[in-house]
Order: sequence, then structure tokens, then C-alpha cells
Amino acid sequence: MKDEVDRLIEAWQRERPDLDVEPLEVLSRVTRLARHLDRARRLAFAARDLEPWEFDVLSALRRTGAPYQLSPGQLLTQTLVTSGTMTNRIDRLAAKGLVLRQPDPGDRRGVLVRLTDDGRDRVDAAMAELLEHERDILAGLDRQQRTALADLLRSVVAPFDNHAAQH
Repeated sequence: MKDEVDRLIEAWQRERPDLDVEPLEVLSRVTRLARHLDRARRLAFAARDLEPWEFDVLSALRRTGAPYQLSPGQLLTQTLVTSGTMTNRIDRLAAKGLVLRQPDPGDRRGVLVRLTDDGRDRVDAAMAELLEHERDILAGLDRQQRTALADLLRSVVAPFDNHAAQH
């Protein structure tokens, strides 16, 4: 079964036989898959009236476990945005009733961002919907193939993640 990447590679090999286009075999497919995943995420989140960035913040809070709260600095680390961006995001989520700002009992000057019940319900529903879309995307692979693919992708992605974590 041929895909769009096969056609792209054939065209480059025809037009530029001097180039080794082997990286396209994998990375062009990863890029195309990322577009499909982005579309699935947007659909899943829109069904719950959430933007992707809102899901990112709410899911960071949800993953912490009860009482579902983090400092703005911890949210920065988990979502990889700037301080100003995070402040704006917290303001917007609070205005929608999805998070609350509370004083940090361990730091008189600090605040904690806490997930509201509505925020938890919305992020839980969006996550369930997202997983349904993602299962559909992977439906052509059996468990062993999914595991092998995950292991291979981890080998490619981990050096980037580990480098980012060190800086």
C-alpha cells in the first residue's frame, strides 16, 4: 500500500537522484502523522469546548492527583510556555471557572492554581475523547506493533526531551 510519502520520495528520486532521501521515509511520515494527531486533538477538545492550550494546563493539574493543584512555576515547567503566557492562561481559565487561584500555605507570597470540579470534568471527558480518536489512528497496528513503534519513537524523541530538561 503506497502513501503520499512514497509518491513524494519517488518524485525526489526522479528529480534529484543524487540525494539520499531515506530520512523522508520516516520523518515525513512523522510530520504527516503529527498533523493527523493535531486534528484529532482539536476535535476532541472542541467537543468539550476547550482549546488545546487549555487542555494542556488542565491536564497538567489533573495528572498531579488530588487536590489537583500546582504553582504557576510548576505549570510553566510542565507546559513549556513563558511566565507571561502562563499568567494569561491562568487568568483565562479562571474566568471560565475551570481553575481557581489560592494562596500557597507554604509561601505567603505564592499562589497555587487548583482545578475546579468543572475543569476536572471537562479535562476528563476531553481525555477520554482524545484516546478514542488516537485508538482509531492506531487501529491498523496490533499490540506488538504499537509497542515496537513506541519503543522506536522513544529512541528518537528521548535525546531531545532529555536535552531540554537539562537546559
